Parts: sequence; C-alpha cells; structure tokens
Amino acid sequence: MIPAHGAPLGGARLRACPEDFRVDEVLPFEPSGAGEHCLVRVCKRGWTTEAVARLLAERTGVARGGISFAGLKDRHAVTTQWLSVHSPRPLPGLAPGELADGVAVLEAVRNARKLRRGALSGNRFTLRLREVDAPRRAVDRRLQAIARRGVPNYFGPQRFGRDGRNLAQARAWLLHGEPVRGRTVRGLLLSAVRSDRFNRLLARRVAEATWDRLLPGDRALLDGSGSHFAVEAVDAELHRRTAQGDLHPTGPLPGVGGDGPTGEVAALEAAVLAEEPELMEALADRGLRADRRPLRLMPRWLAWRWPEPATLELSFTLTSGAYATAVLAEVLATAEGS
Repeated sequence: MIPAHGAPLGGARLRACPEDFRVDEVLPFEPSGAGEHCLVRVCKRGWTTEAVARLLAERTGVARGGISFAGLKDRHAVTTQWLSVHSPRPLPGLAPGELADGVAVLEAVRNARKLRRGALSGNRFTLRLREVDAPRRAVDRRLQAIARRGVPNYFGPQRFGRDGRNLAQARAWLLHGEPVRGRTVRGLLLSAVRSDRFNRLLARRVAEATWDRLLPGDRALLDGSGSHFAVEAVDAELHRRTAQGDLHPTGPLPGVGGDGPTGEVAALEAAVLAEEPELMEALADRGLRADRRPLRLMPRWLAWRWPEPATLELSFTLTSGAYATAVLAEVLATAEGS
C-alpha cells in the first residue's frame, strides 16, 4: 500500500495487551424496546464474535441460526458489540453481568428486527501505541494533517488472511477448481479478491495524488452513506465539499452491473481490473453485484495525547467497514504483540 502522507515517521508497538486496542460499535438506530428480537450488548476480551454467538445460543437455548451480529470484532482486543437473539419468550439469562470469563453482558433490550450484517454507523477506536520511536512534534503534525485530509481507505491486511492466504486460496478455488467448504469461507475469499482490486486501484490514485479529490467521470460518494452520483465536471461547489470531507471519490468493488465511472477514470479502473481477467470473470460468474467504496477515509473526532514520552494514545471514529490500520499506517510502522 502506498502511503499518502509520506513514509512512516518511526515504529511503535501495538496490542502489547488486549486493553491497548479497544473498539466500541456505534448503532445507527435506537432499539425499539419491543419485539421478537433481543439486542444484547456485550464486552469481550480474548473471544471471537462467532464464539460469543455460540455462547449466547448455549445460554439461551436458541439455535445458533437465531443469533446474528452486525460485524466481526477482533479477538485480541477489548471490544463492545451488539448481537441479536431471536426469541419471543423472555430471556432471563441475559441480565447484565458476567456471562463467562472474558465476556460480560452490558445491556439487553428488545427490538422489532434482527441485527443484520453491516448495520452499523461506525466503530469508535481507542488505541495505545507503546515504544514510539518517532519525534513527537512530527507525529503531532502528521496527525493534524490526517484530521484535515483523511487517509486512503485501504482494506487492512486482516482482510486477506495471515500472509495473504485468503487471496491464494481464492485463486486456487476460482481458477483451478480446488474445493472450498462453507458459504462463509467462500464469501470471505470472494471479498478478498474484490478488496485486493480496490486496494490496487486506490494505490494508483494515491500515486497520482487524486485519492482525495474528484475527477471528471468519478462517482462521488456522500460521506457516511452508500449513495454516490456521477461527476461530469468538478465545479467550485464540488471542490469545496470534497475539501471539507463531505464528498469522496470512489473505487470499484468488482462484480456485475452497478453504476461505474466514465472517461479517464473508467479507463484507469478497467486497466487495473484487467490485470487479472480470469478472476474478474469468476466474480461475474458468481453473480456478485458491483459496488463502490470511498477512496478516502475521514477519521472523525480524532484526538491524541502522550501519557508517557514513548506512549501515544489515539481515539477516533470510523465508518463501518473501515480499518484503523489504514490510519496508523500513515503515521507509524507498528509491530503487534508483547
């Protein structure tokens, strides 16, 4: 991934312990207070989201298929997230308190509808980076620039599996017919292919210094929404709104159909997608609908402090589907673990 703000200013240690990486889900709605679904907000440490879903099924007697969640949260972190349990009957086992070692119920409230994948307005991150070996003033200036301009909205490395194994497995499956079991795993592999193409296109736009400005022919996306529109010409109003972070240029999540760019922007995207035509054909054969993703990510409510000379604490909110690693990579090269 090509950085937009310059090379990392130094190194740092991330996730020396799970408490150094905290994520809190932000719902886009208030639970209705009544209905067949029970929304449960949990705090977990050392658990995957899927393991918590199975735990809820076990404790409530509801089949695993009746448990849903909006997104996966990291195991090696302290995270709060919502899950929904489909059960018209009362669920006294979900009262606030410890559910298991490392999992606690914070609240449970009824809702008319189940919680679906992606049904988030964003995630709030609170990160602690230790052993920072970069000049403090330079880090402060870089973070101030990020607050103004944002960062390239790259998919993080976790999207592609350890050492990129998801991409390798996807190619073996889609191009050579190696079997893949499970709908969930196949979905992850298809997402890895689409994300890789997006990242490659975004890297081209970063190299051309057009990742944070609209070009004629772009599809412009309204910040915080999935709505995008065609840009025929970039007038003063579009330029102003883009500079303020209200609008962003977009890149492709390849598939079939959908509204795409025109002109030179379309030619650039076509060239990037044509680098692996067999994979693009395989995506189309599986009927994945093309979509757009913003090229720029604006960390909202970005704040930071230095509790110790070599320790940096960051907090910011990102839209759903964005990666905190995209923000960190523009400042410091991080190594994870103790």
